[in-house]
Amino acid sequence: QEGLVASGGGSAQTGGSLRLDCAARYIGRRFCMAWFRQAAGKERQRVAEIDGSGITKYAESVKGRFTISVDNTKDILYLRMNALRPDDTDMYYCALERGRGGCVRVGDADFAFYGQGTQVNVST
Repeated sequence: QEGLVASGGGSAQTGGSLRLDCAARYIGRRFCMAWFRQAAGKERQRVAEIDGSGITKYAESVKGRFTISVDNTKDILYLRMNALRPDDTDMYYCALERGRGGCVRVGDADFAFYGQGTQVNVST
C-alpha cells in the first residue's frame, strides 16, 4: 500500500525555521507533489507545489518564506519554512500525483496519495 510519511513538524518561535520531510515509496519523473495545511474547522490550503520539471508555485501567504523541493534520488519531498509566523500553525500534509506533466490541472482531489500529516506550532 502506498504511503507518504511526513515528518519534521514541531514547535518554533516567530521568526524561526523548520523543515518538513515527506518520504515516498517512489516518486518518478513525471509528478505533481504538494504541501497542504489545515487546522481543525478551517479549509485546507495548498501551500506549495512542485512538478517533475522543478516548476514551483506558492500560496501568497508563504511566498518568500517557504521553499519546496524534491530529491528524486531519495524520493523525499521537502518544505523549508523560514520566518515562521503564528498563523503558520497548522497540520501539514504532503500529497503525490504521479504521471502528470505539471501541477496546473491537478486539483486537490486529484492527488492519489496523501501523507498522515505533521503538526507545526509557532508561538509568539
